[in-house]
Amino acid sequence: MNYKTENIKTINVSKPLKLDCGQTIKDFPLAYETYGKLNELKDNAILVFHALTGDQFVSGINPVTNKEGWWVTAVGPGKAIDTDKYFVICANVIGGCMGSWGPKEIDKKTNEPYGLNFPVITIRDMVKAQEALLNHLGIEKLLCATGGSMGGMQSLEFCTIFPNRTFSAVPIACSTSHSAQNIALNELARQAIMADPVWEKGKYLIKNVQPKNGLAVARMVGHISYLSEKGMQEKFGRKLQEKADYEFSFDADFQVESYLRHQGSAFVERFDANSILYITRAMDYFDLSKHFKGSLTQAFKNQKAKFLVISFSSDWLYTTKENKDIVIALNASGADVSFSEIKTDKGHDSFLVDEPEFLKTLKGFIDSMHIKFKNEKRI
Repeated sequence: MNYKTENIKTINVSKPLKLDCGQTIKDFPLAYETYGKLNELKDNAILVFHALTGDQFVSGINPVTNKEGWWVTAVGPGKAIDTDKYFVICANVIGGCMGSWGPKEIDKKTNEPYGLNFPVITIRDMVKAQEALLNHLGIEKLLCATGGSMGGMQSLEFCTIFPNRTFSAVPIACSTSHSAQNIALNELARQAIMADPVWEKGKYLIKNVQPKNGLAVARMVGHISYLSEKGMQEKFGRKLQEKADYEFSFDADFQVESYLRHQGSAFVERFDANSILYITRAMDYFDLSKHFKGSLTQAFKNQKAKFLVISFSSDWLYTTKENKDIVIALNASGADVSFSEIKTDKGHDSFLVDEPEFLKTLKGFIDSMHIKFKNEKRI
């Protein structure tokens, strides 16, 4: 990853933060981006949490990669999360590689990249770090906290840690803990990276190299899990890649092979391999009930936020059942919660693509919450 990140917005988090692993950190950078304007009442702020391979550049053009932001389908002027109306905030998670404190950053003790000397972090750590950003922006209470996949995990964690800092929340396509299957998929991705001879036990940046082959395979593993079987079959089937017949070789004969190879090669140009190790580990360790004696009901106790939980019918990574379990726990705790399953064949990635029913549902909820929040603040 060779992108220059000097112009990225960052804050220095000076307040000590005790991580779940036991270490305490302070004076670390947190990179972020904002869209739209914060109004006088400060009732239009939406905190978006990004997923595993995302970053702070939600909409518009990412100034570092010159590619579109990762959620341009949902965030922007006139869109579901309308930046003409709302002030959208997104931070690059700690452990990431787009300006926030992560394994590719320089360790002041050694004057070299942290690599595997970086502490193992959790979703809880990521969320706690972002409180400093809200304080920096002068936002006492959000209109909404939302995100999909790992972003959904963060939105749930945010509500349990800071129950009074958001009026509403929209966790999308997520769960309250990782299944054995998801842990297994993440382990496969990590092993692909660590098996690359260039990885050098995490010290590859010292030699100014990147374990591209391993990282590309890790991305390919992940990408398969983001799609549905039906969606892949309809899009690719057994179509050949610009050829009339098999070549009887190990080149990409099938379109789906070519697609995955392209996804892998494009990914290595924008992401750091060690960040994948740390962020997938954080997802594996995620268990919302862990700090509440194993009770999800207790995790959501005294919850004031209004929730909309969204799932997708063809998502096998975070199934509708897992999302309904969130709803059941919220109901049991007495929280205000609604639920929507979007019928689609686009799999887990449905929240990132142009899925009209999803975007309509998201917009309707946020707009209605804004009216209620505005009225509450005027009372």
